[in-house]
Amino acid sequence: MRIRRSRLTPLLAATVGLVAAGAFAVPGAASAAAPSFTTDQLSRVDSAVAASGVDGIAWRVDAASGRVVVTADESVSAAELATLKKSAGAQAGAIRVDRAKGVFRPLLSAGDAIYGGGYRCSLGFNVVKSGVYYFLTAGHCGDVANTWYTNSGQTTLIGPTTNSSFPGNDYALVRYDNAALSHPGGYTAANAFVGEAVKRTGSTTGTHSGTVTALNVTVRYQGSGTVRGMIQTTVCAEPGDSGGPLYDGTKALGITSGGSGNCRTGGTTFFQPVTEAASAYGVTVY
Repeated sequence: MRIRRSRLTPLLAATVGLVAAGAFAVPGAASAAAPSFTTDQLSRVDSAVAASGVDGIAWRVDAASGRVVVTADESVSAAELATLKKSAGAQAGAIRVDRAKGVFRPLLSAGDAIYGGGYRCSLGFNVVKSGVYYFLTAGHCGDVANTWYTNSGQTTLIGPTTNSSFPGNDYALVRYDNAALSHPGGYTAANAFVGEAVKRTGSTTGTHSGTVTALNVTVRYQGSGTVRGMIQTTVCAEPGDSGGPLYDGTKALGITSGGSGNCRTGGTTFFQPVTEAASAYGVTVY
């Protein structure tokens, strides 16, 4: 069986675009200038949000606006948003809250697809190290399967999961042990930038386009842990797309991690940067 790069991709998060980006109002006259916050204050607010324990949120320090931007999914209640504000104390005004449809989670399904441990994920990017070939996929996929196959009947072997990291990060490394499988390349690892037009491919929904909206985002998935340093986008994804690639032409940018929504109404999806994963494992995207 020949596994082609253009068909191997994301499996994880269905997502939905940001709905109303509404900052909490700062008390005082409408004409009053918004208060400014120091780098140290924003760092403390960032830590406070992390320690709040509220699931279903993604957040980042936005130096341009001088705010900690929190994106909350539909599961986050008004009381939980109040908890976030309270956690920041006197710097509560530094928190800006945006809303997203759906629920942020890494979604496993029971682009060529890869199968293992009763789940379906997507192959991300082919990589090589010392003449040995592997591919990158999502860490939450690597955590649920020791061995991967090309078919749902799990009769055509690809190879074993050799490394996996989730939560904290979301990347895994799988070795090609089946010499009959091809593993074409054509990509170079690169860093994404805000405003970049990107595509991602997955075994559930195929290829979809969108835009990078933020970098270095921390996401706390519902019931699944926290991941850091993520790429936030408007690209949709659905269960089974996890692990698939985010790319811009021949630039390999990310691995599908999670999000909310679907590809009928849109979504917010988060991606593990490829450069970090490749560096962690000492492999080269090709």
